[in-house]
Amino acid sequence: QVHLVESGGGLVQPGGSLRLSCAASGSGFSIHVMAWYRQAVGKKRELVANILFSDGNTHYADSVKGRFTISRDNAKNTSYLQMNSLTPEDTAVYYCNILAATGGVLPSDYWGQGTQVTVSS
Repeated sequence: QVHLVESGGGLVQPGGSLRLSCAASGSGFSIHVMAWYRQAVGKKRELVANILFSDGNTHYADSVKGRFTISRDNAKNTSYLQMNSLTPEDTAVYYCNILAATGGVLPSDYWGQGTQVTVSS
């Protein structure tokens, strides 16, 4: 089983920055992709950014390009989401996600519990 623990959410003023972290733990798993999603009140969950664990290739939603940066630490099985120039539209619950294989079976999605990010003056 894979367990994800997120940290770093909170309240920030418009224009401010936050960094989210997601640490994966467990045994016998191999991470393929690490990602961050978010879900605002009344909206569908959307992909914010993802990163290939092997080579670090990244993908971003258009709404966060140039402001957010996703990175990973392979040794720590941890991903980070650096969020700069935050706006109230970034307010949401942010979820960590990984696509990982365990026990030689096909990869599965695993989710963190979510962390609230609120951008407000």
